Amino acid sequence: MTENSKKKSLSAHEYPVSKIFCDDYLFQIPSYQRPYSWTTEQASELVMDLQEYIKGKKGEIESLNPYFLGSIVLIKGDKADSEVIDGQQRLTTLTILFSVLRHLVEDTDIKNEITKYLGQKGSKLLKTKDTFRILLRPRDREFFQHNIQHDDGIETLFSSKDELKDSPLNIKQNAKCIYDILKSEPQEELFRLTQFVLIGCYLVVVATPDIDSAYRIFSVMNDRGLDLTATDILKSNIIGGIPDSEKQNYTDKWEDIEESIGRDSFSDLFSHIRMIYRSSKPQGTLVKEFNEHVKPRENPEQFINDILIPSSEAYTNIINENFSSEEKAESINAALGWLNRIDNSDWVPPAIEYLSKNRNHPERLLSFLNKLERLASCMMIFRGNINYRIKRYSELLTWIRSRKDVLSEGSPIHLTHDEIDDTLSALNGNVYESTRTRLMILLRLDSILSDSSAKYDHKVITVEHVLPQTPEASSEWIAWIPDEEKRRSLVHRLGNLALLSRAKNSSAKNYELDKKKKSYFMVKGVSPFALTTQVLSKDEWTENVILARQSEYIEKLTQEWDLKKT
Repeated sequence: MTENSKKKSLSAHEYPVSKIFCDDYLFQIPSYQRPYSWTTEQASELVMDLQEYIKGKKGEIESLNPYFLGSIVLIKGDKADSEVIDGQQRLTTLTILFSVLRHLVEDTDIKNEITKYLGQKGSKLLKTKDTFRILLRPRDREFFQHNIQHDDGIETLFSSKDELKDSPLNIKQNAKCIYDILKSEPQEELFRLTQFVLIGCYLVVVATPDIDSAYRIFSVMNDRGLDLTATDILKSNIIGGIPDSEKQNYTDKWEDIEESIGRDSFSDLFSHIRMIYRSSKPQGTLVKEFNEHVKPRENPEQFINDILIPSSEAYTNIINENFSSEEKAESINAALGWLNRIDNSDWVPPAIEYLSKNRNHPERLLSFLNKLERLASCMMIFRGNINYRIKRYSELLTWIRSRKDVLSEGSPIHLTHDEIDDTLSALNGNVYESTRTRLMILLRLDSILSDSSAKYDHKVITVEHVLPQTPEASSEWIAWIPDEEKRRSLVHRLGNLALLSRAKNSSAKNYELDKKKKSYFMVKGVSPFALTTQVLSKDEWTENVILARQSEYIEKLTQEWDLKKT
């Protein structure tokens, strides 16, 4: 056998839809594929584009220029069996379109012809069953066959009152959407549309004998569907390596996680797991680095059981702040609440790794999260850049994964002297002008002043100056602090700021103190913020008042975050 004859073949051909929905192909959506995800937006766009294309064009359909629907990527050998790697959305939506057209056309012969593109009838004589052109993933297959591919499926679907979600809901909504678009069309136009879809619409079919080459092709192709995410490709690679006897079991585990936390959060989880094992800034694609550093294909079952499941449970607790245990749960969720106010998610991988490994040690977990919140908050306050943050968290991940005691002295979870200096300098500066940190700092401070009893579930929380930025020349503000330079040096500092549970009112910013307290800082005579309540107790607003508040607040934050050097 020559070297060339050993090479695996790859083919790419352009076919009309009639040559794709035929006996040459039996499309199957693998269980590891994502669910059918097209919404009415994509489905309606496809149908209305087709209508627009043929509208007003007289003559035979064959004379029209071909309409290109995109590409599909298959794993296919010599037989009809075709595993769909890319193209599920279009193939499924075209099937729904055929089902709606079959329901709407009145000519029985045309109905029967359309049915042939949905599948082949079984034979009692030959003892064969109905064969459908496309088989959705196992979870959705029976629903699709019963409501779309069977003869009276559409009627059954539209009359059903069942509560649906995910793929079945998309299928029903898209079928109803297409039906609503076409139901008023004359029979002649329905016939022309059906004919045009079959002989005037083309797909490029890319067929390859193995999954690796199929995904290499997919990665460089554009289509009009919803792109497969990196997690879809990883799912294919990982689930594909599990023995057939266990494949469905692990597919269900995978999809249960994805559905429980949502598709976007699921993708984020994989990025965080990559960071846990890579411990550095990404330098390649998620798929490439995940395979190189996490190595899930070496033992797929172990990856799902020992990494994916515990990591997803930890990540769910983190983003939902719903950790549960017999002790420390409330304090742990409070720490997670403050972490979730950080303006980046770089802290999440260490939190996932530590929580997943210390779930049964709540006291240790609480200590870790408090220290992690301190580190994350301070880097946010002194505006450590992404490279700096990644370096710090990478060091911390290395300690966690090597099972070193991250709570011990010398651990990278502790602030350096320079970081403490930078944090205190930022807190003593013009906090108001740091738009990305000021609300977090003030809420953290307010929580300390209220002994952590305050709840911050207001729809709107804004930061307001007590001393206005531009007070009127005849106001008491000028009388209290007549020096303009002094006012300018104080106005944006922590001691001059308060919190409001409503949007700012520009007309109130220059009120005198007494009026400002009564009509602006209070709601029904009180303020929900301890920080603002302190303002209400003041009869004047002098330099000494602001500096005293400044000193008090810096001391409170210093104690909370342990910003004293040892």
